Amino acid sequence: MGSIICLIALLIVIIYIISVYNRGVKYRNYVREAFSTMDVYLKKRWDLIPNLIELVKGYSEHEKSLLLKLTETRTGNYDAMSMEEKLQTNEQIGAIIPKIFAVAENYPDLKANQNFIKLMEGYTDIENDIANSRKYYNGTVRELNTFAEIFPSNIICNIFGIKQERLFEINDGERQNIKVEL
Repeated sequence: MGSIICLIALLIVIIYIISVYNRGVKYRNYVREAFSTMDVYLKKRWDLIPNLIELVKGYSEHEKSLLLKLTETRTGNYDAMSMEEKLQTNEQIGAIIPKIFAVAENYPDLKANQNFIKLMEGYTDIENDIANSRKYYNGTVRELNTFAEIFPSNIICNIFGIKQERLFEINDGERQNIKVEL
């Protein structure tokens, strides 16, 4: 009788461990799927940058430092970056591009340029898509992180290597309002 109770208790523990592991894997896969969705929009913004730089370069000779910073931030092969590198790089880019658009306010010819207008519209659409996918990504990360942090699932997550992920947050540059002077 005692061995049957021990066997049932062991079976319950094993079922619980399997259940927790499977939920952790599910949450981790949700995060990966959410990042993949967001990654599409981040790549679109990444690919838009050279066109933006070329277009603005001719108008803003004295703003070269801003363009140089954007060019340096964009160096490297996007597809070869890790998830963490993509998040960090895109946080930096997200802080620089609005400054370039603010600089464009000083150049009426640039603002009226059809290519610039199309880039602005494309950029706005991409930023909206990034914002929406960022919300979904951060929601899935929150679920994973909560699950991986609460007791007793944190013990099982640690054993099986299910780790917390980093939220995609705005940086201090994005928190500040861009000042446009005419």
